[in-house]
Amino acid sequence: MPPDVKIQWTSVLWESAKKLNPAYLFGENPIMFVVELGAFFTAVYATLEGLREGAASALHVQLLVILLATVWFSTLSESISEHQARARVDYLRSLEKDVVAHKLVGDRVVDVRSSELVPGDVVVVGEGEYVPRDGYVLEGIAYVDESMLTGESEPVEKKKDDRVIGGTRVVRGRIRVEIVAEPGKSYIDRLMALIQTAKRPKMKSEVMLSILLGGLSLTFLVITASLYFALRSVGGWADPVLAVAFLVALMPTTIGGLLPAIGVAGVTRLMAENIVAKSGKAVEAAGDVDVIVFDKTGTITEGSRSAVAFIPLKNYTERDVAVAAYLASVGDRTHEGISIIELAKSKGYVPEDLLVNEALSARKISFDVRTRFSGVEFSWYRRKSPFAGTVTPLSEVSRRILEARERGERVTVIKGSVDSVLEVVREDRATREAIARIVEEVGRRGETPLLVALNDEAVGVVVLKDRIKEGVKEKIRRLKKMGVKLVMITGDNPVTAEAIAREVGIKHYVARAKPEDKLRRVEEEQLEGHVVAVLGDGTNDAPALAKADVGIAMNSGTRAAKEAANMIDLDSDPTKVVRVVEVGRELQTTRGAITTFSIMNDIAKYFTIFPMIVARSFPQLSWLNFMGLHSPESAILATMIFNAVIIPSLIPLALRGAGFKVASYSELLARNLLVYGLGGVVTPFVAIKLIDVLLVYLGVG
Repeated sequence: MPPDVKIQWTSVLWESAKKLNPAYLFGENPIMFVVELGAFFTAVYATLEGLREGAASALHVQLLVILLATVWFSTLSESISEHQARARVDYLRSLEKDVVAHKLVGDRVVDVRSSELVPGDVVVVGEGEYVPRDGYVLEGIAYVDESMLTGESEPVEKKKDDRVIGGTRVVRGRIRVEIVAEPGKSYIDRLMALIQTAKRPKMKSEVMLSILLGGLSLTFLVITASLYFALRSVGGWADPVLAVAFLVALMPTTIGGLLPAIGVAGVTRLMAENIVAKSGKAVEAAGDVDVIVFDKTGTITEGSRSAVAFIPLKNYTERDVAVAAYLASVGDRTHEGISIIELAKSKGYVPEDLLVNEALSARKISFDVRTRFSGVEFSWYRRKSPFAGTVTPLSEVSRRILEARERGERVTVIKGSVDSVLEVVREDRATREAIARIVEEVGRRGETPLLVALNDEAVGVVVLKDRIKEGVKEKIRRLKKMGVKLVMITGDNPVTAEAIAREVGIKHYVARAKPEDKLRRVEEEQLEGHVVAVLGDGTNDAPALAKADVGIAMNSGTRAAKEAANMIDLDSDPTKVVRVVEVGRELQTTRGAITTFSIMNDIAKYFTIFPMIVARSFPQLSWLNFMGLHSPESAILATMIFNAVIIPSLIPLALRGAGFKVASYSELLARNLLVYGLGGVVTPFVAIKLIDVLLVYLGVG
């Protein structure tokens, strides 16, 4: 989100004026529709009065202006909140400006417009210049300012093979970039598409509150009509315009006028966190979330496990384990696979060049979420190649592979989760017990063991260590304080899972989890009456994301995951689920605070306007004027003015939120009653008295 959103008042005022359409108000804001009907009635009555008497009553004209202002202030608050939501798209669009790009053509640099670039073009971007389009760095090092997208103030280092985003600026350095995005299909284009297609149907509680407020308004209409005809029958209150004023003063116009803005503001606050909510219902549900189901990797840990040790089994040596793990990782471009090769190199346990070359051309066994192992398969049986004795094996594993090569026999080298690899090897009880002891010892340290096997025999264990994310313990503490139950899903063995969960303060976890386990856990929690949030990024996460009350997909995830979720985190940071829950609860707190304030306002306004309307018809009851207001006319005008101006006065609170502090519902209720309830009672009395004094000073009323 841009740091400062400048409100385009011309656009906002025009939008707010268009929303005065009775048809729009009837469907979106029934309370304001009733107020507008009152204004229409007052206008007709004042017009007829003017034709009959030669001039309309000044009080009636003033009340007409105030009623119209009340409705307009409501549509204005909604238009301002919607403008802030659209500002994100406008800001992203501004980043797509057409700039001069330094395109490489042979040995020459040719300046072209960035809109003319196509995938495959290579451009040079120097210090102070903007990256013209999404691409990858071919050479050079630069520090790039991405704050306009991520909010991070520090420039990000970009080197060979790193991705750069069009519209970001090079702060220092010089890079060559290969363009990969076509016009209209850049990262910023995708963000704008996500935001523009996100819809905000009314939230469930918003609908229920609207129904409640509508019911109250209908009740007040009946009460007002009854009082009007009762007093008129005894010779008092003959002015129907005052009946309209009394009705509007009683109706919960404050919350009715601000309710749409509160809902839009919730979505906008998430947008400011680079989270796109596809619907307001998801934001509302976030406030009720009491269970979060998430993966360990990427959420609790950094997700970049590194090899730290090789542990041999039986008569094998550390070198044997390193050589086997190295060969199994030749086709593995993950951080994990690369770290295994780097650890083997650092220890001097590199396989013979012949075996490395053979592994590069061998069939790769890709990792699968069900088999949970990967490696290589040497298929020498197709081309028997006698071992000429030119290679001296440096390890037992190398010797066995080279001998198999000499005989033309197939050899498989794999690494993977211990339980998965144990299913494909043949080991006696003693070896399995030894593996179990290693797994338990490694797991207690919060590390992850990978079992390495040569054909059907276990060779040893590779120990992987993943770092706990910085600040994750504090975020877990905050969620627990909010009463949220955390369920960690991991493919690790139970010992490792328990150690990591204990370290970060999580009680509930699912170890050795398969893809369907996340969905099953979501369904179990929902059956127990919980509101569940799920984080995911893979296609296998899609069912759980769709089933969850709040599904948060990472922007770096698959299309299936993003389509199934009702929120998308553009920064792909799973720990931001804390902020999602907080924004949801801020929304609830704000709605509760303004509702409390509005209802207490209505009670207070009743004691200011009703006595003065009665006193206007029956002067002998002027003793009811306990506030010492100047006259019935000034009191009615002061009350109606306050009723109107309180709406724009509370717009900043509706947009910013009433704030959220971790507390029980009883504590939140007590806080709302004390701050907004008491404030809702006191404020009208003080404000109406001051407005009355001002009206008298100005000679009005």
